[in-house]
Amino acid sequence: MSVRIYLPSTPVKLATWWASGVVPAEAERYVAPDSTEESEYAALMEAADASTDLQASPYRRVVVVAEVGTPDGPVPFREVVAVHADPEARPGRADPDDDLAWYAVQEIEDLLTGF
Repeated sequence: MSVRIYLPSTPVKLATWWASGVVPAEAERYVAPDSTEESEYAALMEAADASTDLQASPYRRVVVVAEVGTPDGPVPFREVVAVHADPEARPGRADPDDDLAWYAVQEIEDLLTGF
C-alpha cells in the first residue's frame, strides 16, 4: 500500500534534489489523513504554505508529490509523481486561493530552467 506525501520545497532545493536523484529523509512532509480529494488538497496547500516559509521574497512555492511505501525516509525520484509550483515568482506571499501549476515528472528539467 502506498502513501501520498507532499514535500515543501523551493526552486533551489528542487534543483538540488533533482540533481541528487533523491529527496532527503530530513525533508519536511505532509500526509493527507485519507485519500479524499479534499484531504489531499489540504495537504498540498499546507505544504505550499510551508514552501513559502522556506524562502525569502520573491516567492515561488514548490511542492513535490510522491507515492511511497512509508512516509518516512528518503524519497527517490522514481517515487515522485508530480511537482506543483507557482507559474512565476511573486513579490509577496501567495494568496491561499492562488492555484499551483501541475508539472509531470518528465517536465521537471524544463521547470528548473524556468526558475
